[in-house]
Amino acid sequence: MNWRRAISLSVLLVAAVPLFAASEVVPGIYLIPGSFVPGSQPDGNTIVFTGRDGLVVVDSGRHVEHTQAIVDFARASKQPIKALINTHWHLDHIGGNALLRREYPDLRVYASSALADAMKGFLANYRRQLEEIIPKTTDPEAQSAYRKEIEIIDSGPRLAPDVVVSTSGKQTIGGRDLSIGLERYAVTAGDIWILDPASGVLVSGDLVTLPAPFLDTACPAQWKESLDRLAKTDFDLLIPGHGPPLTRRQFNVYRHAFDELLVCGGSEAPKDACIDGWISGVAALVPEKQHDFTRKVMAYYVDVLRRAPAETAKLCGKQ
Repeated sequence: MNWRRAISLSVLLVAAVPLFAASEVVPGIYLIPGSFVPGSQPDGNTIVFTGRDGLVVVDSGRHVEHTQAIVDFARASKQPIKALINTHWHLDHIGGNALLRREYPDLRVYASSALADAMKGFLANYRRQLEEIIPKTTDPEAQSAYRKEIEIIDSGPRLAPDVVVSTSGKQTIGGRDLSIGLERYAVTAGDIWILDPASGVLVSGDLVTLPAPFLDTACPAQWKESLDRLAKTDFDLLIPGHGPPLTRRQFNVYRHAFDELLVCGGSEAPKDACIDGWISGVAALVPEKQHDFTRKVMAYYVDVLRRAPAETAKLCGKQ
């Protein structure tokens, strides 16, 4: 995800990235929290399942510090990382793939096929914009951050899956029995969610994100349908792509706020009304100290929600 449009590049990518230790969500499932703070591109949450054959990691982050925390966890647990599942192709979820592959040469990466088109479209455009802005940037730290983004994109094949997930169904990965869901044209052209039936833990990727839904590459209507399908799964706890774990009741709060946002965004209501509605809708999920930041993020995303119909149609796979 590249909020403030990896496009306008109006946010400096230079803030320090906080490093968080893994916490056990339920026995055998650990969360390495991502970060989403003013002044820095985000890292998505990483989830680690212990399996009979080793560790199964979901999403590898963007910054080296985040990915190194995954490696450190694996070393401390004295178990190899056998598999990596990427929920989608946004850089804050796949940026650490190359590092994990270097550390674990036998690693198998599972993901949808959507990265291939993103490399020719969204990510290619983003790379060009980064190349254009670097010579105009006088801050050495910002230049370094932009170059690191380019390095991730240029690692190309090392980001791509070994196993393409093309359908939903049950799979045993790394010795862990999982239910894998594939959503087409929701947050991206291919989003994966993972349900661990033994624990009732559902890993949603960016189908659920706090403090805001990341709409840059999304088909909003089909994203709503994906949330409706998630609601029908037999989960007790949901780990989002960004933000803390949610109970089923909290997920329903998020889902209702998302539905209301789409209604407001599709109407002639003032932009501020849509922003206020979102903040009110997720007030029980987002601490008050984050509301100002959330307001700034949503000021961008309401505009994204109201982009040209032709652009939305393309993201919905209709062109």
